[in-house]
Amino acid sequence: MNKITSTLTMLLIFISSISFSQSTEELKEWALRDAKITSEATLKMDFETVLKHTYPSVVEVMGGKENGIQLIKTTFETMKTQGFVFEKAEVIDVSDIIKENGEYRCYVENYNQMKMNDMRIKSKSFLLGIYNQEAKIWYFLEAKQLKNSQMMDMVLPNFKTNLNIPDDEVTTEKI
Repeated sequence: MNKITSTLTMLLIFISSISFSQSTEELKEWALRDAKITSEATLKMDFETVLKHTYPSVVEVMGGKENGIQLIKTTFETMKTQGFVFEKAEVIDVSDIIKENGEYRCYVENYNQMKMNDMRIKSKSFLLGIYNQEAKIWYFLEAKQLKNSQMMDMVLPNFKTNLNIPDDEVTTEKI
């Protein structure tokens, strides 16, 4: 009887690991899809879609959806009047999906290229992705904000993660 029990237990563990692996691969595809949707929406100035994929407490800190849209729109308009132009915004990769504190998380690597007057700015940046299982949507926030303790206390109090998210990289060149 012990042999049967241990065999069944091993079989269940094996099936569970396959199921988890398959579901995390699917979640990774969805994270990539949602990150690309958000990136494209940013370039198109579709801020409603951007906020749809922004972690909800970040939207709350912005004063809600309507205020958030207006804030982003004003920021982009100001940047445009100063000669700032987005040339590229690409989603490069999604990390492995991990499950922590009952939620799926990952980070997303992005490449952005901008121009301002006679300077080109190239940026590799990272987003923290948190999956909402009920809505079946990935929410994102700038990973560099994880290092801002005041912001994190407002957005994700007591947040801890085992994700090893790289630091952003920015280079500039005269054009």
